[in-house]
Amino acid sequence: MQELHDAPLAPLTTFRLGGPATRLVTATTDAEVIAAVRAADGSGTPLLVIGGGSNLVIGDKGFDGTALRIATTGFELRGTTVELAAGEVWTDAVARTVEAGLAGVECLAGIPGSAGATPIQNVGAYGQEVSSTITEVVAYDRRAGETVTLTNAECAFSYRHSRFKEDPERYVVLRVRFALEDADGLSAPVRYAEAARALGVQPGDRVPLADARETVLKLRAGKGMVLDPEDHDTWSAGSFFTNPILTDAEFADFHARVRERLGDGAEPPAYPAGEGRTKTSAAWLIDKAGFGKGYGSGAARISTKHTLALTNRGGATTEDLLELAREVVAGVHQAFGVTLVNEPVTVGVSL
Repeated sequence: MQELHDAPLAPLTTFRLGGPATRLVTATTDAEVIAAVRAADGSGTPLLVIGGGSNLVIGDKGFDGTALRIATTGFELRGTTVELAAGEVWTDAVARTVEAGLAGVECLAGIPGSAGATPIQNVGAYGQEVSSTITEVVAYDRRAGETVTLTNAECAFSYRHSRFKEDPERYVVLRVRFALEDADGLSAPVRYAEAARALGVQPGDRVPLADARETVLKLRAGKGMVLDPEDHDTWSAGSFFTNPILTDAEFADFHARVRERLGDGAEPPAYPAGEGRTKTSAAWLIDKAGFGKGYGSGAARISTKHTLALTNRGGATTEDLLELAREVVAGVHQAFGVTLVNEPVTVGVSL
């Protein structure tokens, strides 16, 4: 294991923000991950687990404790099942499943971060979520002091949520297992309307796997959602806010506010989200509340390509980012009565 003291954490995040950690440990095997976690827990030292750093907002003061960077590797293919080590680069793993002719995660191409983070957030995009293909997650249970294997049902997946996110201090993901589909080189049915339009097919159709992946990568790149060190629109955590899910009563109040603000014929985005619940679009809310692409005058601004991404234009601090986020949250709530919730994990700070 590599160990550094007073180690910068900003370079380990896609925001490129945050102060140093008292101690930074890099683990390249599951045994090293477990040893580092046990050592921290045994001494009562605060622990911060870092994968790809694409979903982290670290405070300017840094982290007073042990930061554990998981750099494990492993891609094991058995028939239509795939097992990934937590430290595997997710977008590379997706590319390898497509090359192997397996469908199920091809529309999750280009998402930054590590494989181990995908079940925590129940990562999803363009009509796919990892919860639909994950069969098991192998994790170290800090409470029990042992390695455990959780089934899909035990992971308690929901929209951008899971058992791991619900209880963030308990589990450290080590490996993730997926059951994919051999559809003779075709993708899973394309379920997202924007992707279907870009592919020139109807929702529900299948297309060649490589076409699905390449189309999603182009769509994401057009929104600044594919990492590029030369493009400050990608110095972000991707979508900064989750799409709000409203009860029938909350949606009725929201709908009334939309028409009051935008006119009687205005209709907000609305998608079924279970009985008595409707999901709407955070990006739409942000835009209609007056925060358009490129909004801001400082070093932290809304992306010039997508209103849902907050970005570091270079030289920003975490506090700059949080000030912008708070302004957006307050403005959306004032306009529509809906409170946006941040998607990235905050460390040492909060909105």
